[in-house]
Amino acid sequence: MAQVAKHWMRLVAGGGGGAAAVSPSLLHRLSAVRSYHPAVYEVKVGIPEFLKAVGKGVEAHIAKLEAEIGDLQKLLVTRTLRLKKLGIPCKHRKLILEYTHKYRLGIWRPRAGSPKQSA
Repeated sequence: MAQVAKHWMRLVAGGGGGAAAVSPSLLHRLSAVRSYHPAVYEVKVGIPEFLKAVGKGVEAHIAKLEAEIGDLQKLLVTRTLRLKKLGIPCKHRKLILEYTHKYRLGIWRPRAGSPKQSA
């Protein structure tokens, strides 16, 4: 940590000489800092994968949601009234909305080998 502070002080003072003065280990530490931008996921997630990862009986509505909503991006902005009109029970609506909110914030995402998906 002292090394990081030393490099920052040198850069702020103007004697750092640009990026060449920053050691590679410092750059690695600085790049490991959490970004506040939404994460870009490499894994393609659709409605079936999303609902299977949520679990708790929500996966029973896969066919209905795929037919009426279409893709995950539309599901992420769907509101409770539309889910209610599709006949999804209250407990499942709450779970879907909770996990779509977490997914939008980047806090949660379906794992590739999650036990809920294989069951």
